Amino acid sequence: MDALLLQIMNGLDKGSAYALIALGLTLIFGTLGVVNFAHGALFMIGAFCAVTMQKILTLSATTYDPLKLDFLGNPAMIKTPYVNTWFSEDFGALLIDWSVPLSILLAIPVMIGLGFIMERGLIKHFYKRPHADQILVTFGLAIVLQEIIKYFYGANPIPMPAPEMFKGSIDFGMMIGFDANQVIYPAWRLVYFLFSTVVIAAVFAFLQFTTFGMVVRAGMADRETVGLLGIDIDKRFTLMFGIAAAVAGLAGVMYTPINSPNYHMGMDFLVLSFVVVVVGGMGSLPGAVLAGFALGVLQSFASMNEVKSLLPGIDQVIIYLVAIVILLTRPRGLMGRKGVMEE
Repeated sequence: MDALLLQIMNGLDKGSAYALIALGLTLIFGTLGVVNFAHGALFMIGAFCAVTMQKILTLSATTYDPLKLDFLGNPAMIKTPYVNTWFSEDFGALLIDWSVPLSILLAIPVMIGLGFIMERGLIKHFYKRPHADQILVTFGLAIVLQEIIKYFYGANPIPMPAPEMFKGSIDFGMMIGFDANQVIYPAWRLVYFLFSTVVIAAVFAFLQFTTFGMVVRAGMADRETVGLLGIDIDKRFTLMFGIAAAVAGLAGVMYTPINSPNYHMGMDFLVLSFVVVVVGGMGSLPGAVLAGFALGVLQSFASMNEVKSLLPGIDQVIIYLVAIVILLTRPRGLMGRKGVMEE
């Protein structure tokens, strides 16, 4: 039972990233009708917002201490972070330790602004173009963004530590009634799952219970009729593009302690997340979230040694096999709307 629970938790952890990226993809497709292959790059840029925040917080002043000598006998060079000078040493160290969560404050405006620039500067010119054109231009944009990140940050992964209190593992099994030391799980992975759940719930609550969200949902169902009512639905959809970019960025920020940021991490997640969207149903927000978590759990079970010994490599292809089966039996996906991607 403990092994079963551990695999479910591993799957929910991985599915959290799939669900967040797929949610943003579906928001963009459902509102603008654009197949955005640059969405994985937004996940990557969110991760590098965390890297940037860490670099800002660790900017240091260099001094020399004549009482301490290096191995050559010269005064030792001491680097003191500016935040330790501006604030107290303890508070400065606390800010550096919590640089990943604090990166959310940087990522939200950066990602919304980037989403706005992408939509107004490029995407809007492809609304009425075939989906193949949209895929080509957004995939090209993803490669450009990827190369920009590679130029400024290098090609090697950049380790990003979790806050000290979330390093290591916790006895999750004991928290839910199991014997001690039966289910030991990394603390930050639980944080990521809870964070993802909160973000997903916030997006659904925004769309369901606010006037803005209700208008957006109406525009997703019938854009022309909403426009005839005198509502500028285009501006609202542009803001939704920014929100979708922010969701992807937040997913990237909080994923950095799990997977060190690198310039190609967006591509690694994009293909899998797009499969998640297709399985859940193009344009269906609940379908994207459901498929994200379900496929994450399925992939986790497929990665068990007992399963791989019987079917070598099954963990690498299980998601695609499921996608084939789903689309053969339900061409619209699990919760897809009629008429979407059928023209």
